[in-house]
Amino acid sequence: MEQTSSKQTVKNKKVLVLGLAKTGLSVVKKLAAEGAIVTVNDKQPLDENKAAQDLIEHNVRIISGYHPIELLDEDFAFMVKNPGIPYSNPMVQRAQELNLPIYTDIELLAWFNQAEVIGITGSNGKTTTTSLLGEILQGARELTGKTEVAGNIGIQALTASQGLSSQDRLVLELSSFQLMGIETFRPHIAAIIDLYPTHLDYHGSIENYLAAKWRITKNQGPDDYLLLNYDQEILWQKAKESSAQVIPISIESELEKGAWYNEKEGTLMWGSETVLKREDLFLPGKHNVQNALVALAIAKLLGVSNASIQAACSQFHGVKHRIQFVDQIKDRRFYNDSKATNNEASITALRSFKESLVWIAGGLDRGNGVEELLKELGHVHALVAMGETQDKFIDLANKAGISQISVAKNIEEATQAAYRLSQPGDVILLSPACASWDQYPNFEVRGQRFIDAVAELKNQES
Repeated sequence: MEQTSSKQTVKNKKVLVLGLAKTGLSVVKKLAAEGAIVTVNDKQPLDENKAAQDLIEHNVRIISGYHPIELLDEDFAFMVKNPGIPYSNPMVQRAQELNLPIYTDIELLAWFNQAEVIGITGSNGKTTTTSLLGEILQGARELTGKTEVAGNIGIQALTASQGLSSQDRLVLELSSFQLMGIETFRPHIAAIIDLYPTHLDYHGSIENYLAAKWRITKNQGPDDYLLLNYDQEILWQKAKESSAQVIPISIESELEKGAWYNEKEGTLMWGSETVLKREDLFLPGKHNVQNALVALAIAKLLGVSNASIQAACSQFHGVKHRIQFVDQIKDRRFYNDSKATNNEASITALRSFKESLVWIAGGLDRGNGVEELLKELGHVHALVAMGETQDKFIDLANKAGISQISVAKNIEEATQAAYRLSQPGDVILLSPACASWDQYPNFEVRGQRFIDAVAELKNQES
């Protein structure tokens, strides 16, 4: 389906971009290229920021180091804010008082994009589903045109859409923060994978959070599709509120239409059609079956063959740092789940494996308890604890009756210790259930250190 562009004329309009960063930079470049008169405001000093200084040469005004409320006394046509800036920000609140339209980059995308848009949102699984769908579509010989993957996944949507035509596809991972700032954005295919109480500090309530997610379908019509989690009543009860054709997704129920998991047969289904065997999906865990069902359903709606879906799913090893398969050493498989910075994420990881586990856990102490993890440790035979929370995890392991416990100063020591405690057939799982900031700048660095440590261990053992 050809994307209907809602192109707006921004030439000679005064626009305020709040927050630069990568997304803001892509917004400013696009607006400037379209002839807008752009002012950037960022609370961080940008005097030494080369990208920001380069914008000045393109007649972009930069005001940085603080947020001057009086700036909004100027006659701006609209504001484009960084999705992460909350609506409680004084600049945003003042803009609302003035009835100034407040958009995110995804709304601007709707104005200028020509490609067919597939939008994916949800509390969990967005990145994995978006990445897997991208792999399927990019490898599908049945499709003409190009497929680009962008959005909350880390690639700016406006940048990725450059040069795409109506024959191409743009797969977007969309956060609730981004969806709050849309007005005309209309994906041909939208998916809401699931909904759990997260980001409530931003949204204030689960009702507000759901309303933000639901905006993905606000402009859809009867020629569009909305894929919706059939197993979550909080989502499925809203199905009739969408004007799109609603496609159910279920890992619990048999469906006449839509995508569902036949657990008895171990198959992923599209209505009555078997598309994929569970054993051909490399990703562990039932939650990844759900992610694959969403990707599969979108691919089928776009006319992709089962063979293309099977090929991509069998070769997709997951997204980096999210229960990512790293390597195998002497019949021990290593998985990197450094993205697991809370209990809920580590519960998902622990439930993803039936094999005996050696678990590497611990990190920044935010004052949270870890007791809810106790019931998930039946197949954990050894623990390596690290970081500020190591004592909490040692106490947890003792309560679970885990006798093999080791303490490590860092990821490298933890990897070596986990291997020593392991047996052939084990899974060695890094799933810290904590943020990394006590030792590492972010979860990506922590995860990469684990990947490097596994590679070093393999060299030692070869």
